[in-house]
Amino acid sequence: MTILGIETSCDETAAAIITGDKDRITLRSSVLATALAMHAETGGIIPEQAARQQVRYMLPVIQDAIKQAGITLEELDAIAVTYGPGLIGSLLVGVETAKTLSYVLHKPLIPINHMLGHIYANWIIDSKVNQSVQNEKSSDTTPLSLPTFPLIALVVSGGHTDLLLMKSHSDIKLLGGTRDDAAGECFDKCARLLGYPYPGGPKISQLAEKGNPKAIAFPRPMLGNHDYQFSFSGLKTSFLHSTKQHFPVLRTGHPQDKIGWQQVVVEAASAKEKHLVYDLCASLQEAIIDVLVKKTMRAAKEHRVQSVVISGGVSANQLLRDRFTEMCKKEAVTFFSPAKQLSTDNAAMIASAAYFHFTPQKWQAVTADPELYFD
Repeated sequence: MTILGIETSCDETAAAIITGDKDRITLRSSVLATALAMHAETGGIIPEQAARQQVRYMLPVIQDAIKQAGITLEELDAIAVTYGPGLIGSLLVGVETAKTLSYVLHKPLIPINHMLGHIYANWIIDSKVNQSVQNEKSSDTTPLSLPTFPLIALVVSGGHTDLLLMKSHSDIKLLGGTRDDAAGECFDKCARLLGYPYPGGPKISQLAEKGNPKAIAFPRPMLGNHDYQFSFSGLKTSFLHSTKQHFPVLRTGHPQDKIGWQQVVVEAASAKEKHLVYDLCASLQEAIIDVLVKKTMRAAKEHRVQSVVISGGVSANQLLRDRFTEMCKKEAVTFFSPAKQLSTDNAAMIASAAYFHFTPQKWQAVTADPELYFD
């Protein structure tokens, strides 16, 4: 089965073609247009601007995906689209495009929950770069194994931190989620305090490589609770207080900064101050990863699962992957994470989820739902 996936839940405009065969998904093309440079200038995403860019990008992105896959629109078996959660203007661009294609081409239309889509990035085999799941650094070209049920799935991104138990593709239970800031949001906002543009998570990780993760005793929010809820707003506040403590008079950021916030910029700091920034970042990253890994592994033990899968933008963090690999090996559980280019928002994951959740709806009945969550 060949499916076109469309993803426009936030600021990215993405289309992809996958082919499903039994329990294996082969990626045939994946195209993504981003307005990241524009959002970096404003310190984050302005919804109206994001949607306008997606209107411009949508059709060219689909055309490129079809061309790269070497097929025609008529050869598609179905069309999948993210219908929520996300920014309403952005969602409408993708949903209305998918509905139009479904109507014109007489193809089944499958609406997909964006967060569920992230999980299904773990079932994708990229035939072009030969990367997927456990073995991104390996030169082994043999097909890699795929997640087996029951499993624990952690979706961790800029907007979501959710933990789910999956006993099968159709038996999915939400164990817990974030009560406030998601892990990725905490990364991004703390990076902004240090003078770095959106998205700042990768910069935090880069600076953390030079720091001491035990230098600052940041809190581990809700780690002692016997549930699977998350909260990162308090950690973000603690980071702010620590930053002010070490840098009582914060410098103005880069000259090109258009926001005018007072910021610490490590490139302009003294050697001693640089090490303080490195330690702040390393300690913050350690606190976030500690909470994510320990809560996830606690769930894995409780439910006696065979696999642990992670997904979402934060799952591209190498230290997080390494820590999960170590802990899963210790607990005799198989660990899976997507190829890094499939960790962030993309359309291949939406098409993959549609293959395993093939429940077409009439195009007239499909509507964008920005508040969508797991049922």
